[in-house]
Amino acid sequence: MPRERGQKVVATNRKARHDYTIEDTYEAGIVLSGTEVKSLREGRASLVDGYAFIDGGEMWLDAVHIPEYTEGTWNNHAPRRKRKLLLHKQEIIKISHRTKDGGYTLIPLSIYFNDGRAKVELAVAKGKREYDKRQALRERQDRREADRAMASRRHLGE
Repeated sequence: MPRERGQKVVATNRKARHDYTIEDTYEAGIVLSGTEVKSLREGRASLVDGYAFIDGGEMWLDAVHIPEYTEGTWNNHAPRRKRKLLLHKQEIIKISHRTKDGGYTLIPLSIYFNDGRAKVELAVAKGKREYDKRQALRERQDRREADRAMASRRHLGE
């Protein structure tokens, strides 16, 4: 029985939803060393440049920055090393078929602890063009203005 219950988010990649169109998401376990887990428990990680790839039937997470543990000694970990991801073989095959199609990439959306175990949420995503980003911002702004107008109209009616 795990000591911890529930989910504790460590880091999220907020820019990913702006730069990519998310198609599918997957939850994967991460193979970590002891000092990496301690550093994550302190809430220190950055997913900004991170990506995942498949090599030899195994999935790897690369360029994710987990800073060195402050209380660590000479056996501290390297901050930006390749980390193995734990997924079922069928999921890896399914993801590899999607990414081979072209235009799709694997990006980490968040790192979190689920019942005490470190997990990463991966997304199969397609990069957005610059005009797509502007259009998404414009739609969000229009929706916000419409909601404000309806709320002010509601308050005037009372």
